Amino acid sequence: MKILVTGGAGFIGSAVIRYIIGHTQDSVVNVDKLTYAGNLESLASVAADPRYVFERADICDAPAMAQIFKQHQPDIVMHLAAESHVDRSIDGPADFIETNVVGTLVLLEAARQYVEESGKKNFRFHHISTDEVYGDLEGDTDLFTEETSYAPSSPYSASKASSDHLVRAWGRTYGLPCVITNCSNNYGPYHFPEKLIPHMILNALSGKALPVYGDGKQIRDWLYVEDHAEALYKVATKGKIGETYNIGGHNEKQNIEVVHTLCDLLEELAADKKPEGVSAYKDLITFVKDRPGHDRRYAIDASKIENKLGWTPKETFETGLRKTVQWYLDNEKWWSRVLSGDYKLERIGEGQKDLKEQKYGS
Repeated sequence: MKILVTGGAGFIGSAVIRYIIGHTQDSVVNVDKLTYAGNLESLASVAADPRYVFERADICDAPAMAQIFKQHQPDIVMHLAAESHVDRSIDGPADFIETNVVGTLVLLEAARQYVEESGKKNFRFHHISTDEVYGDLEGDTDLFTEETSYAPSSPYSASKASSDHLVRAWGRTYGLPCVITNCSNNYGPYHFPEKLIPHMILNALSGKALPVYGDGKQIRDWLYVEDHAEALYKVATKGKIGETYNIGGHNEKQNIEVVHTLCDLLEELAADKKPEGVSAYKDLITFVKDRPGHDRRYAIDASKIENKLGWTPKETFETGLRKTVQWYLDNEKWWSRVLSGDYKLERIGEGQKDLKEQKYGS
């Protein structure tokens, strides 16, 4: 099959592409605008594979999307392109509405036109979303299911909820074959350093404060990104049209617990990298003012994807977090180029000249 992945240079998107190229015989078209979080260096291991093609384009650009569909004739779309950082959505919500809502609309229309004009059979549109659309959970035992009502709290989650509704509407009104997944917090290799786990690792290694919002007792369900990539491929290829699947890691942890565990791992794995003047990584923990509308607890019931598609995560939080810390210790070149901004200077780097990049403009 040929799979069109939007946002394929991002954290989860690049993991999906590495999984497809590494574990299947399918080919991939990576469509990415290359905003600040898009990094082609996360795809260096597959860049030269003949089954991989990169197209630099904005999902909000309707002519570009129409041309890409026409040129590549995909069997499946896996739509991951999104603005995804809650803090950024609070500071500048308009970008989130533009990319997450308008961009999804443009992509849905391009897919609908493509299916109608090509007569493509067995086409699938897989929309990847978040558990944040459900709001937060008050109790200690409640879980998000696929039937949980939407109650988004931030501009980010509201924009993703809007895109979910659009996808369902295009499925119901136009018969576009769609599936949706809502996932819990991802972590793992190639994670952009603005997110909690990589931010804490890299701050600790540089001797900077480890800022924890509020009391740090917000609870999240953590999912290793490579487990998520496998789950997404299963849903994209085997999921039932019209259905929603929640994907979680079965790893509920308080934010402060995550930070303490990271500090313990760094004491074990990077004692020799401790910055001058730092006697213990935990000494860097600093509590800061909580962000507005901060959800207290997320937790996913992932029994549907387990029962229907046979997927369960391979990594526990302990094994996945250890792998993640070790990856950052072993890959300073990748994250140092992100922190310095050098990764943006040459978007098509050495050894990636043959990616068949086509820049589209409306």
